[in-house]
Amino acid sequence: MSSPTPAGPLAGLRVLELAGIGPAPYACLLLAELGAEVIRIDRASSVGKRPTPLQRSRANLAVDLKTEAGRGLVLRMVRDADVLVEGLRPGATERLGLGPDDCLAVNPSLVYGRMTGWGQDGPLARTAGHDITYAALTGALHVTGGADKPRQAANLVADFGGGAMFLVTGILAALHERTTSGRGQVVDAAMVDGVSSLMTVIYGQHALGQWRDEREANLLDGGRPYYDTYRCADGRFVAVGAIEPDFFAALMKGTGLDFDQHDRDAWPAMRAALEETFASRTRDEWAEVFGDTDACVAPVLSLAEAPEHPHLRARGVFEPDADGSRPRVAPRFSRTPGLPPGDPHVAGQDSRTVLTASGLAEHEIDDLVAAGVVRQASDRPTPTYELMETRQ
Repeated sequence: MSSPTPAGPLAGLRVLELAGIGPAPYACLLLAELGAEVIRIDRASSVGKRPTPLQRSRANLAVDLKTEAGRGLVLRMVRDADVLVEGLRPGATERLGLGPDDCLAVNPSLVYGRMTGWGQDGPLARTAGHDITYAALTGALHVTGGADKPRQAANLVADFGGGAMFLVTGILAALHERTTSGRGQVVDAAMVDGVSSLMTVIYGQHALGQWRDEREANLLDGGRPYYDTYRCADGRFVAVGAIEPDFFAALMKGTGLDFDQHDRDAWPAMRAALEETFASRTRDEWAEVFGDTDACVAPVLSLAEAPEHPHLRARGVFEPDADGSRPRVAPRFSRTPGLPPGDPHVAGQDSRTVLTASGLAEHEIDDLVAAGVVRQASDRPTPTYELMETRQ
């Protein structure tokens, strides 16, 4: 087997990112750590702000996009780009003169990736929203939580699962199509579309009468006692997912209980017995009991604990750093592995370097900086992160 190539599977791909929040930056983080050359174009007004964790692993250029010179600068860079990513509201880039028509006019082979919650069209297209909003309207929020009320699973479902992942998929699909046609196109990635696609199995089961509308009444939502979480003696939890008969048998053996898995009338008694049994030992004691079994019982780890788990450490899932642990890019590649997580770059940190690499002369860069069209960050703030900017 040949030695791995450190450049990553997307080496040679050039991506421009018009700065936004949430899923679009995460998509660009993935592209960068898979080897693409990604340049994040931030607002000039963002210089001096602390970076978010999603700004890692790529250069940052700060430009006033509301100036004609700033617009022209970006279009000049578009000529040599393979991909442009933006996550603003529909119509925002068009008003800046950087919409799909503007960019494809100077580079017909450009893949123009657009990330929004509602999509570029439809009655709600220009309406504000967040992950919980999109999860609510697609039915995803309805199926999560307890019997008493829906509960949001952080912002993983719409922002990152239904958003960023589908944006990356769309970009890569459009790049593949370009190898045949030679033409670019617009990728309209909407979180409501992506979340709905993630719900394919649940909607299919619902249509067949195999998924009920009531929460905690189904196989995968805690409705069955052998697929749920249980509190232990120390107040921490274990997760139980013993669906298959062999796995259920291992659960019964480990707990010392004896129930018929398919006797629905006995499920309330089974749940009560599991609650009482798991409450008799600590979480880590139960992890030891089930560690070498196929019972599908796992400790529910905190954010501080998960990076230290032996399995995740053995696979190098996290990259330790001074501020904690950074998850590495996934998936893995046998010849062209992804790159380790880089530091977040502040707005304008690399402005001069990027423009020099883009072919601008030093006097041109000086003129742009003097005019306020481009800003170069003079200092790097202490890397204490703001979770989110205000959605605009």
